[in-house]
Amino acid sequence: MRLPIAEALPLLLHALPGDPSMAAWSAAAHTALRLVAQGRLLPTVTPAGHDAWRVCPLEPSELEQPLLEQPLLDAVADVLTRVDDGPAFAGAAVHQVPELRAWAEALALERVSLRVEVPGGDLSAGPFTVVVQVHTGATLADLVERWGHDPEAVLALRRAAGVWPPLHRLLDLAVPDRLVLDDAEVLDLLGAGGARLAEAGIDVHWPRELSRDLAARVAVRGGDDERAAFGPGELFELSWQLSAGGEPLTERELDELARAHRPVVRLRGGWALAAPDFVRKARERVLPPLPAIDALGAALTGAVRIDGEWVPVAPGRPWERLRERLAEEPVDQPPALAATLRDYQLHGLRWLARMTALGLGGCLADDMGLGKTVTLIALHLHRMAGPTLVVSPASLLGTWEREIRRFAPGIPVTRFHGADRALPPAAGTPGFVLTTYGTMRTDADRLATGGWDLVVADEAQHVKNPGSETARALRRIPAAARVALTGTPVENDLTELWAILDWTTPGLLGSLGSFRSRWAGPVAAGDGPAADRLSRLVRPFLLRRRKSDPGIAPELPPKTETDRPVRLTAEQAGLYRAVVAETMAQIRSAGGMQRRGLVLALLTALKQICNHPAQYLGETGPLAGRSGKLELLDELVGTVRAEGGALLVFTQYVAMARLLATHLGRCNVPVQLLHGGTPVAQRDELVRRFQDSADPPVFLLSLRAAGTGLTLTRADHVVHYDRWWNPAVEAQATDRAYRIGQQRPVQVHRLIAEGTVEDRIAELLEAKKDLASAVLDPAETDGAELTELSDAELAALVELRGGW
Repeated sequence: MRLPIAEALPLLLHALPGDPSMAAWSAAAHTALRLVAQGRLLPTVTPAGHDAWRVCPLEPSELEQPLLEQPLLDAVADVLTRVDDGPAFAGAAVHQVPELRAWAEALALERVSLRVEVPGGDLSAGPFTVVVQVHTGATLADLVERWGHDPEAVLALRRAAGVWPPLHRLLDLAVPDRLVLDDAEVLDLLGAGGARLAEAGIDVHWPRELSRDLAARVAVRGGDDERAAFGPGELFELSWQLSAGGEPLTERELDELARAHRPVVRLRGGWALAAPDFVRKARERVLPPLPAIDALGAALTGAVRIDGEWVPVAPGRPWERLRERLAEEPVDQPPALAATLRDYQLHGLRWLARMTALGLGGCLADDMGLGKTVTLIALHLHRMAGPTLVVSPASLLGTWEREIRRFAPGIPVTRFHGADRALPPAAGTPGFVLTTYGTMRTDADRLATGGWDLVVADEAQHVKNPGSETARALRRIPAAARVALTGTPVENDLTELWAILDWTTPGLLGSLGSFRSRWAGPVAAGDGPAADRLSRLVRPFLLRRRKSDPGIAPELPPKTETDRPVRLTAEQAGLYRAVVAETMAQIRSAGGMQRRGLVLALLTALKQICNHPAQYLGETGPLAGRSGKLELLDELVGTVRAEGGALLVFTQYVAMARLLATHLGRCNVPVQLLHGGTPVAQRDELVRRFQDSADPPVFLLSLRAAGTGLTLTRADHVVHYDRWWNPAVEAQATDRAYRIGQQRPVQVHRLIAEGTVEDRIAELLEAKKDLASAVLDPAETDGAELTELSDAELAALVELRGGW
């Protein structure tokens, strides 16, 4: 009678004494049961390609027991570990339990290693052989001889051969022994094949007498005069620097290496394994020359890109001297500066002085309110080598003129702006010329003739789009040095950083296309080494300080930021639901640009409804009682006025700002409004009136027109009436009040309509803050990616929640 093990096992476990054979089989079954209970199990695949469980590992004492039959142990293990509805016998089809096979194959690979030998020790001519080791050092041949056709050993070899094909030859041997390798297989084991084996967890052990510590770096020669080295057309010589044991090879050793035709070479009284690529470097030592700016980048990052791969750069004295110059601080505050620079401002001046002296340019990316303007004025007074052109938003012309007259009295200041604009007659005079981005764009050719010592781009994020007409016009104006000033060098993605630094130091980051593929893409994908290299490359050319940095602005009072959720009114909720239903129906049947336009229109409409129904409906009548946000704003205004404080209210919509101005006026609250259409002279007067008098207590501002450059430190409360897609822009707006000169704690209130798209957008923006932090600063979303959401995702985003 033949019984399946599942039926025989109960009989064996309860066998009556008497028959010696039955007693032996019963003892073996009890042993199998004990081993399974101890969890001593591993998955495997049988020679026929079926998955199975087996008992493993066995102790040496257990292996020596004469009545311990491995097939019985494995059969018991396989039966006991099957699920109720699964196959109840060993040898089930592999596809029935795919996870078991994957686990078995992974475990098999972990238990394999390769040992490379050279029989007889003749490293110059003897053949290389590979011995497969399984488990704890036993060779494949040992296992096969002990157990016969060992399924686990065969599985291990089969899986290893799938990673490195030469091992297939061992499968054809009755008792696997050494595999003789030809030179091509040795080279593959040194290179791609060895890499695949390592990735699969299979170690390759080479003979101890063979050295594998050969290394290649790139040597950069040139640049004895750091300043002259960066002139147009300057090239730097590159060559391979090969080393063994950390010591560079001599010319004679390089010649010997170049003549090598086998993977084993004689070096310094020993033997070394040399891959063909390493030998090729010895034969072709000289590399194409490198432009000066690329050589500088290589020196700063410590690596250069050769044939698509990053290769370490060997240190050299010229580059050490350059780095020393970039690190030293020999500059004192100019005597003509009518101010005392803070320590961090003096450091900023010294950094700018060094960079511009080298003709490299730089970006001063301090937080708003830390004194970039006075630092730049100090740089001009330090250089006094010619005129400085400052390009800024129109709203900042007055600020620049006042600051120059205050901190550099006697230095000429000219506004190149307006209908009758003209450049100063005496070219080369060390004065300031102030212009706007709009004027610069239309008059770039005239400005290009100014003979500028410095060109300064204030609020340089205005040229973050390198393809814009404004950015192209700015590039046409020559200067001895260029300086960018901005509090947000990265607002949306890293290409904005490229646009700024490629203007201050052309060529530093390569072309825009190569920057995207080499830096922006890998960093966005989470490539840590790429982010580190980019950070090291840009760090000397960009000085970034925040108010929160230790020692930067200890005199600043605390700032508290609070999200203020508000409920929609019934009118708002009804409008919100109706717009979502109508527009989502249109979106579901649209595609391409039409769909994107509808999505943006929907988001805009919902934000306007959250602000006030009158803004969405285009009404101008009474506003009270129709908006949760307006009710909260009225409460804040009343509280702030009672405390003798002042309030900045930012909104991205000029129409909403006008509605608020009308409403507050009807409530007898003195208020003033600044937006993009406000003339420059009137802007300056509005700022002066707010700063210098007790009224008005409320200043309404358009976010885009007044979010940068202004000093409004009289305010101790800032309200963001609606959320911008980019928190970095909101932070700049907050810094109109929270900057040097503020004496009181600042309260920041962000009004958010509960249960609406504003609620979800707030969460989304928080999750986006670390996109580029490994390199520089948080990079935020501008809302464009929301147009790419699926219909279901968009519906979930705009759905009105919270019990409405």
